[in-house]
Amino acid sequence: MIRSETRAPVRVFPATDQPRRFRRVLRLGLPTVWGAVAVTYKLTCPLAQQPGLGARIVTSAVFFAVGTGLILHARHGLLRELRRTRAVAGAAQSVLLPPLPPRIDGLALAAGRLSADRGATVGGDLYDVVATDHGVRIVMGDVRGHGLAALATVAAVLGSFREAAHDEAALGGVLRRLERAHARHLRLRSRAEHPAAGGVAPEHPVAEEFVTVLLLEIARDGAVHALNCGHPWPYLLRPGAVRRAEQLAGGDPLPPLGVLPLPSEPVPVRCGRMLPGEGLLLYTDGIEDARDARGRFFPFQEALTAALRDRTVAPAAVVRAVYARLLRHIGGPPGDDAALLVLRNDRGRVPVQHGDPLGRTVHTVL
Repeated sequence: MIRSETRAPVRVFPATDQPRRFRRVLRLGLPTVWGAVAVTYKLTCPLAQQPGLGARIVTSAVFFAVGTGLILHARHGLLRELRRTRAVAGAAQSVLLPPLPPRIDGLALAAGRLSADRGATVGGDLYDVVATDHGVRIVMGDVRGHGLAALATVAAVLGSFREAAHDEAALGGVLRRLERAHARHLRLRSRAEHPAAGGVAPEHPVAEEFVTVLLLEIARDGAVHALNCGHPWPYLLRPGAVRRAEQLAGGDPLPPLGVLPLPSEPVPVRCGRMLPGEGLLLYTDGIEDARDARGRFFPFQEALTAALRDRTVAPAAVVRAVYARLLRHIGGPPGDDAALLVLRNDRGRVPVQHGDPLGRTVHTVL
């Protein structure tokens, strides 16, 4: 006769869980022990029962030491949670905004971002560059607000762009996809912000949220076509004997996403041409709106011209030079996120210009 037995499953904890459980018990046990020591001293120690001045001083010192220990313990826990939150947020944004490759379809590029949140890398600025069958397509955007509140909107817009840039033959179709993705994101947020959801009042309500977007398409001959939704126009960087930074223009921009409905068929405008050796710089308004202690605006165009050293456009060097001058100008933490994206047309020539380490993403955190 074969007898079968059914036993309760045995939970096996990995070895790595033991230190974690010990630290959890320690975090909860230490405040309890300190409180018990203070109460025990007050109730059982003969010195604590004496009315003299010396006894009172000793009792006060004991309770002061216990209170200080509790405050330091709570502060340590809060700092640990803050570091963990920042690490998670930084990892999330690194997935959303991964380092750009040094070259895309004959264009050298570098990018950087400066966060308004001290010690954080998250922000409301977004950018990406993709090579498609329709040309190199670029997006630069700025979400209202900054920090963690803007991260979900950045994810919605960038995710839509990375698909639509390849799927849509016309640049206007890409913009319409971005508008629909942003509208879906707002509908989902509006449910969470409804009073019936029981949440607290959001810092940036749905009714006040919008995104400025600049879409560019660079053809093989360097022609630049754009669709602008309330974003600053890019700068064309011309090296040579007469170095200059010239802001391109394509007429009145469309409204930002989330403000007013866009036209059913947005028509891109040709705003210039990037010849071999020339550069193109995209940015967010956190740079040109930056002010110093006297209220003077940052001389952005002057800084761009000065960054064209050696009569060349070195994307990574331009990004570093502009940020260095910006931080000297404001003399403190920035009031808004500031992103830069610099491209150089290397089509038709192979050598890398002097001072340009093949381009890279520059993460500037203040």
